[in-house]
Amino acid sequence: MNPWVAPGLRTGGLTCASRMSPDRAVVTRDLEQALSALRAGERAPLATWLRRHLFEHVLPFWERHAFDPKGGLCTCIADDGAIQSRGKWLWSQWRAVWVFARIYNTLDRNPLWLERARGIAAFCLRHGWLEKEQGWALLLDGDGRVLRGYESVYVDGFALYGLTELYRATGDAEIRGWAVRTADSVLARLARPYDTLPHFPYPIPPGAQPHGIPMIWSLKFAELGALLGEPKYLQAARRFADEVFGQHFDADLDCILEFVRLGGGRFPGPVGKVVVPGHVIENMWFQLDVLARTGGDPARAALAHRLTLRHLALGWDREHGGLRLGVNHDGSEPVAWNFADTKLWWPHTEILIATLRGWQETGQPEFFDWYARVWRLCLERYVDWEHGEWRQKLNRNLTPMTGVVALPVKDPFHLPRSLILQIEQLEMVG
Repeated sequence: MNPWVAPGLRTGGLTCASRMSPDRAVVTRDLEQALSALRAGERAPLATWLRRHLFEHVLPFWERHAFDPKGGLCTCIADDGAIQSRGKWLWSQWRAVWVFARIYNTLDRNPLWLERARGIAAFCLRHGWLEKEQGWALLLDGDGRVLRGYESVYVDGFALYGLTELYRATGDAEIRGWAVRTADSVLARLARPYDTLPHFPYPIPPGAQPHGIPMIWSLKFAELGALLGEPKYLQAARRFADEVFGQHFDADLDCILEFVRLGGGRFPGPVGKVVVPGHVIENMWFQLDVLARTGGDPARAALAHRLTLRHLALGWDREHGGLRLGVNHDGSEPVAWNFADTKLWWPHTEILIATLRGWQETGQPEFFDWYARVWRLCLERYVDWEHGEWRQKLNRNLTPMTGVVALPVKDPFHLPRSLILQIEQLEMVG
């Protein structure tokens, strides 16, 4: 019997799990066995374990609780599945489109996943585009009325991400057209000084530029450019990647700063000292993908792998365990980043992607050691054994916390994406 779920009805490739808790001891034992096999060079046991976690513990949570008959996903949702609000943040909607389209593209050709991606995208396309601003709204109500307009360039980024993956799945000319329309609008917008851009939920100090813009847009343009064979998007991707390494990477400090001066150089004051280790670790595997799509650079790939380990060491809490959300580059306190001491789920999911990739691409044992260490922490602290999915927020001492950090959402993105990409890495697909 599968330890993740009680016996249930299997339809369309998805086991509809009951609310019975999985056998935690068996799941943990199976992971340890799979990790031992991986260390010995055998990938299949861990790939199987990850597939079970994705399809039989994570995705059933969303099938049970999130899909709204009016369209889109309910993502203002508690860890136990209770709906807090029917408000629909397009940030989350478009990220879910990527997840379900990617599952269909690389892991399971069950039409259910493509239907999910198409349905969410249709809701966004019907209600979310702002013609005047030539961009995507931030928040709609449950029926699709705009509650908050063009407030974040990152919504465009996630829209492009979802549209690109959906076009890969469908070849639909309309989806391609929306992807190109979004990309071209953003290319014009990003030519302006970054401190003038709408940047919810993190305000940009005047005269500063945020790490998030070149981080996000290097990957999004690389994905679209590679799929379409379009040089202007690939060139944009490489330009943003060069900003990451040429402006945000401080060689003297050996870290990537969250805010620098426009055009590069250290930004003054407390904000200029901030490093967000999870962003950096996520971005380092982004940059490996950008390199794969825009032309290899072994030296930059080696730097990306090294900076993954560097920021793990910089952000890891030696007292309690887990990665702090924000730190200062010199280890000083306080940190000018909201909720800096929290231990959120998403940086840990990004560590799993980056360290597994580091282990497989470099063979350095340190990557494997981090990968195993973080998986053990996640099983102990983040996996929600009762309700499915993971807890999203922990205090510094790794106890559950309540309250809003950045957005009042729980969405199917960082965790399923991490599991998808780990499976792809182990099965060498994608």
